[in-house]
Amino acid sequence: MTLQPRLVVAARTADGTSVVAADEPVPATSVGAWPGSRFYLAWGTEDGGARVGNGLPEPKTLPFFPGNGGTRLLFARYEPEASAPEPAGDPDELAAEVEERLPGLLDVFEPGDSGMHTTDTLDYGICLEGELHLELDDGKEVLITPGTCVVQLGTRHTWHNRGTTAALMCFVGIGAERDR
Repeated sequence: MTLQPRLVVAARTADGTSVVAADEPVPATSVGAWPGSRFYLAWGTEDGGARVGNGLPEPKTLPFFPGNGGTRLLFARYEPEASAPEPAGDPDELAAEVEERLPGLLDVFEPGDSGMHTTDTLDYGICLEGELHLELDDGKEVLITPGTCVVQLGTRHTWHNRGTTAALMCFVGIGAERDR
């Protein structure tokens, strides 16, 4: 069974009563640059730190990566590399589509097709389905299976799905300042 990401938001009304403010599936965003992959932008907070209280704030899911103190909650579904189609179309048009639908995502990727990227975020990733290989600077890979939690401390990395089924990860990204 393939999981469908779902978002339930518990908030408080103006008088302080707790209510279910949202209960809905999270829609998928697909882009031609990564055929078969899907991103589910569930929730996020403004940069500078999260706040709670009465009322329902608007979620901030874009830009893709939060600035310092902001957060993002998202799911990413990665198709197996062996069966994923190659991107088709003009590279400039594919990049423009990514920038339109997932602004800021391409900014962190290194030139070429390695998939290596570095973000100024503290990321918590949880594998929910399938398996992925996490590759870091030294070229070594770690197999990530359902139930595995990954903590990324702003590291240079890429993901590979070397399996035969799609993998689903849930990520919480927290914008951070990078020590230089």
